[in-house]
Amino acid sequence: MSITKQAPIAPATVASDLTASDLRAALAAGWSDFKTHPIFGLFFAAIYVLAGVFITYALLEWGEFFWLVLTSAGFPLLAPFTAVGLYEISRRREAGMPMSWKAVLGALRGHGDEQIMSMGVILFVAFGFWLLVAHGVFAIFMAEVGTGTTHIEFFTTAPGLAMLVVGSMVGGLMALAFYAITVVSLPMLVDREVDFITAIIVSLATVRSNKFVLLGWAVFIAVALFVAMIPGFLGLFIVLPVLGHATWHLYKRAVSHPSA
Repeated sequence: MSITKQAPIAPATVASDLTASDLRAALAAGWSDFKTHPIFGLFFAAIYVLAGVFITYALLEWGEFFWLVLTSAGFPLLAPFTAVGLYEISRRREAGMPMSWKAVLGALRGHGDEQIMSMGVILFVAFGFWLLVAHGVFAIFMAEVGTGTTHIEFFTTAPGLAMLVVGSMVGGLMALAFYAITVVSLPMLVDREVDFITAIIVSLATVRSNKFVLLGWAVFIAVALFVAMIPGFLGLFIVLPVLGHATWHLYKRAVSHPSA
């Protein structure tokens, strides 16, 4: 597909004409990548799923239902970092390069400059920040019903329902912000030797130039991940790899490098 409308954002050129058909094409390409190299996708999905299962089991064992709700809501924030290896698989397949575990796992090191690891730190800090903010929101509304109410009972009260609404709005805004800085930056760091600040700037510019389409992509990702997590996280074995590969192809459609 050709790019007809562009905006120069050094050191890249960002398309401003993405459409729903580009999203469908990216999903189709992502599904093709997954079918061709499923073992890699299942491996990275397994890491994410096992982490989710472990956290869920531990919190239930400790009787921390409230923290389970918060963790489940913020857990998708970590998905982009999990997908770094998937970006490398799509990159190597697109370039006709051989696949190997060493090369794919080595993608986490980036180009030897620790830029991808820096983005990983940002995502984990974002996850921790979400937990702190969500706990603050919970504490404000919990004070209205007193200390005698259990966490499960709290969610059935008027303040509890109000907290869910406010928490969802706050969480949605935070998730959107971190989506905007990662949707293009992480694939770009796999693809090019750039610093993570530059990659974030290009990612924000891409979202700004294609607001409605990429907002739709964000909503689709959120819904797909949520639905995939319901059956014991099992749906993530398919959804996470396909979305990861698709994000790579969307990046390649949206960002070009004139010097390439």
